Amino acid sequence: MKVRNPSQAGTFYPGTESSLNAEIERCFLHEFGPGKLPKTSSKPIRSIKALIVPHAGYIYSGAVASHSYYALASDGTPDCVVIVGPNHTGMGSGVSIMNEGKWVTPLGELSINSEVAKKICDASGIVDIDEEAHLHEHSIEVQIPFLQYLYGKNTSFVPICMMMQDLETSINLGEAISRSIHDKNALVIASSDMTHYEEGKIAKEKDREVIDAILNLDEVALFNIIESKMISMCGYGPVMSTIVYGKKIGAKKTELMSYKTSGDTTGDHSSVVGYASVIFSK
Repeated sequence: MKVRNPSQAGTFYPGTESSLNAEIERCFLHEFGPGKLPKTSSKPIRSIKALIVPHAGYIYSGAVASHSYYALASDGTPDCVVIVGPNHTGMGSGVSIMNEGKWVTPLGELSINSEVAKKICDASGIVDIDEEAHLHEHSIEVQIPFLQYLYGKNTSFVPICMMMQDLETSINLGEAISRSIHDKNALVIASSDMTHYEEGKIAKEKDREVIDAILNLDEVALFNIIESKMISMCGYGPVMSTIVYGKKIGAKKTELMSYKTSGDTTGDHSSVVGYASVIFSK
């Protein structure tokens, strides 16, 4: 069985079980977080169908991400979570999936749902089975400890890494995911940070336009804004795929749970990265 060991433990998040548990709880209890620890329902998820969460180091974006995970916990326990993140390393193929094995973090192991992975590959036609893209990529890995904290081993996942983030590819992937899990107790997570390394006021203005397109479930508007305004959002492809998926399976409600920038944490607003937490529900 393939085992993908952590590449970011000790950097993006703490490297030991106790310190990682403590850091996740700090994210929930942080002044920028929900302010309380989640209570996880063991029932199938009721209404939440997708999340958008950031993927920076936990000290910067973990509190923002925790808002979506807090809402998810009380909504229920998914059997499978499809996590779609951007490719920062340049390794692997255009759209890469791991279809078997386990990922390890300091909190233990989480199994890949091979059945769902195969269905997505078959439905898409452009998704490659490719382990290389995932070896050092952080955008998916940093979501795993949050899922383990909430669910332990009571869920599974499918990792999909996008180097190609054009509109056509994103629509193809979103439709393939919807055909593969529409009848399952499943969830999609789009892992993305927002504007990178611009002055705080400008970053917030640009991110507001992006967030409005997301809340309107308009992947075409989102792509056009990214292109026309040259917005440095890293995971717009995963977000567009998630919008397409959400519309296909009947998500009607979108809610911005939290938005902050790195400047809100560091106090330096001269060059920031934006972080948004969004939920899609029926």
